[in-house]
Amino acid sequence: MPVSENRRLVLVLFPLQGHINPMLQLATILNSRGFSITIAHPEFNSPDPSNYPNFTFLPIPDGLSKSSFAAQDFHSTMIAIHRNCQEPLRRFILQTLEQNNPQGQVACIVYDAVMHFAQKVASQLNLPSINVRTSAAASMLAFAAFPRADEQGYITFADSLTQDESHKLQSLELRDLLITMGENPSDTTLELRAATTSATRNSCATIVNTIQFLEEETLPKIREYFHAPIFAIGPFHKLAPSSSSSLLEEDTGCISWLDKQASRSVLYVSFGSVASMNEEQLLETAMGLAMSERPFLWVVRPSSVGCTEWVELLPKGFQEIIGQRGCIVKWAPQKEVLAHGAVGGFWTHCGWNSTLESICEGVPMLCWPVFGDQVLDAKYISHLWKIGLQLEAKLERGKIARAIRQLMVEEEGEEIRRKAQEFKVRAEQSLDIGGSTNTSLNELVELILSFQSQHVTPD
Repeated sequence: MPVSENRRLVLVLFPLQGHINPMLQLATILNSRGFSITIAHPEFNSPDPSNYPNFTFLPIPDGLSKSSFAAQDFHSTMIAIHRNCQEPLRRFILQTLEQNNPQGQVACIVYDAVMHFAQKVASQLNLPSINVRTSAAASMLAFAAFPRADEQGYITFADSLTQDESHKLQSLELRDLLITMGENPSDTTLELRAATTSATRNSCATIVNTIQFLEEETLPKIREYFHAPIFAIGPFHKLAPSSSSSLLEEDTGCISWLDKQASRSVLYVSFGSVASMNEEQLLETAMGLAMSERPFLWVVRPSSVGCTEWVELLPKGFQEIIGQRGCIVKWAPQKEVLAHGAVGGFWTHCGWNSTLESICEGVPMLCWPVFGDQVLDAKYISHLWKIGLQLEAKLERGKIARAIRQLMVEEEGEEIRRKAQEFKVRAEQSLDIGGSTNTSLNELVELILSFQSQHVTPD
């Protein structure tokens, strides 16, 4: 479809891998539907513009460096980004609007929900805004179900819900959902969630990278609280042509190793781009993999274990124990790995991107969530959808080996494996004409087309 230059969308990215990937996938989807795309992103962890020649990239000064990002906690970094990026974004969009050029007019600001300052910019410039959730839709309620500030002080949305026993999220108690997001959130965390929730309620719509059937009972409850339209148009990665947005170099040699393995025999192990583990957890993981006697492809991200560069802490003689049965890499082309016929299971941290990618390939999961909404995702996978098993937080080699065998080969895991294949089929059906994702995407495009390009004058 030809791009309509007077329908320019500005997409505002948050600079972590798990957020960058789905936002660039969404940009590709919208570009294929005729919209011109500008990617506004903090300078830290900038995506590679050469992978997206059709897009315009706008680096926003953020005052961060790699070292300062690592030294600060996540929420302090968020505060710095919001403090430093809001005004440069406003100036850029204002400059674009002042050009009075129909070939470059901005129709809408589409922003990662945690970059909530973008909604303020849109409001200041009288532009429509759409926020994007790169996590499960249920996380919207998890954010809203914490105290949030208003003129009267703090009010507790959670209390009004947990007092009513009828409030459940697809058989998951709401109070369980609250626990997944932390029982004693800091003031900074509360402020972030309050601001994100407020921005969501003030946006014209919300896009969620989810599939209707995955959260079919949750989505109506969310729509009761957030009155603007909510479009479930996941999985993004299946709608967007494959372009690499990885911040880490992918070791494609592991695909050649997979080619030599038997069908559905390999356990893929990866805990994402942020999560880390200590030396004891690394040791138990390694020995559990060895004891399982199953082939495995293990991603050990550099510096993910203490200050070590890579695999120096693996048990002495580990490579001799596993022989050719194991392949260890620094980073893998995950979507290609999960789609490979040799992969029969995925030991995952349960990040939402990884969860969707595994569902779309029919790969059952072994869940070891680390923080935040990963715990919610693990509950979905193991307790509600029943397409995986959950490990205890404390890793123990014998239990790891037992869970791997159960997930991948033993009779008691057969129903999990069958269910995972069923979910793959249902995900594919959502993308067909008349499917839930296809229909929601068409409705989203119609909404954006209804926005009129805005022209403003300086304050």
